[in-house]
Amino acid sequence: MTPSTTAETIGVRNYALVTAAYWGFTLTDGALRMLVLLYFHTLGYTPLEVAMLFLFYEIFGIVTNFLGGWIGSQFGVKLTLYGGIALQIIALLLMVPVDESWAIAVAVPYVMMAQAFSGVAKDLTKMSSKSAIRLVIPQNAQSSLFKWVAILTGSKNALKGVGFFIGSVLLATLGYVNALLTMTGLLLMIMISSRWLPSGMGKIKAKIKFTQLFSKSREINILSAARFFLFGARDVWFVVGLPVFLYGQLNWSFQQVGGFLAIWVIGYGMIQSLAPTLLNRFGSGHPPQASTIRFWTGFLIAVPASIAIALQMDRPAGQTIILGLMFFGLVFAFNSAVHSYLVLAYTDDDKVALNVGFYYMANSGGRLAGTVLSGLIFQFYGLVGCLWVSALCVLIAEIITLNLPNPKPPGAIA
Repeated sequence: MTPSTTAETIGVRNYALVTAAYWGFTLTDGALRMLVLLYFHTLGYTPLEVAMLFLFYEIFGIVTNFLGGWIGSQFGVKLTLYGGIALQIIALLLMVPVDESWAIAVAVPYVMMAQAFSGVAKDLTKMSSKSAIRLVIPQNAQSSLFKWVAILTGSKNALKGVGFFIGSVLLATLGYVNALLTMTGLLLMIMISSRWLPSGMGKIKAKIKFTQLFSKSREINILSAARFFLFGARDVWFVVGLPVFLYGQLNWSFQQVGGFLAIWVIGYGMIQSLAPTLLNRFGSGHPPQASTIRFWTGFLIAVPASIAIALQMDRPAGQTIILGLMFFGLVFAFNSAVHSYLVLAYTDDDKVALNVGFYYMANSGGRLAGTVLSGLIFQFYGLVGCLWVSALCVLIAEIITLNLPNPKPPGAIA
């Protein structure tokens, strides 16, 4: 076996280990979110009280992305990847004792603390897995990088939708405590695989100053700002406004709302995984450039605006939402896939954890802003107001990407 063949084999093995760890975590992350939502609803918690349970999940995700890149660059992404899984195990075990005997004034802050562990875990594993992919794909294989990043990201979204379904099934069949223990067992098995992943992936020898945690790359800064508004545009109507509208205005059951959103997330993930193949077939055949993201972001502006106009014209709300959400998922999936590729294409190996952590900090910030605005805008202006704010956020993202340069050739990156 030649050295190049051996290196390729090791690269495939490392990719498989990283992906398996990320997949296992993603299943439990989606299942835990649905488990918490349904279980505490059955205990009589109001929607606002249930929403508060996830507040620290999002806030600590921002902090984690900021500091996680530094930790990964100093100690390697293996530590942050499996450290995230260990924190998720802690979060699951912390949730076990909570039951109907707990006063809400005690249970809410306690569960918020447990969800903080889960939020840290989620962004540690996401940052680590995407950084690791950058390290196992050769510098001169940018098309392969786009393909494998899209597969990883798309499969994550699809599996999160599967996790929604698994969480509800485990709650119905095994009960709250046994469901949590089952997911803990899955993650413990994944922890065993850590012995085969090299410990130095993504680690750099130089010490990083605190001021260096803020990206010095103009490309990463621009892309991160666009990412903030892009994901704010999704969550400003998807997180609170859409589920409440489906339940309160269209009289859907909880099962219908949860099932529909799960199917949407799975479909969105599948499209995201296929994005490189579709862009290659119908595009130039080259890896995405700055013009690629400008096209898809510009296209996305029209989708929430069209849904809002249709609802204002009293078109059938159910059909409008279902068709509109399908188009939104399709176009948003291409945006997200190209974004996930570009952040790695703009990054060299010794800064990958730092840059990816900074970039996903912006992602988490957009999600947090979108979540808060979703409840606020929906309360005063309804779903139509959320959709117009969504279109505005995408427009801002499009304006930001006008300053985005093309990725440097592989030789320049190396």
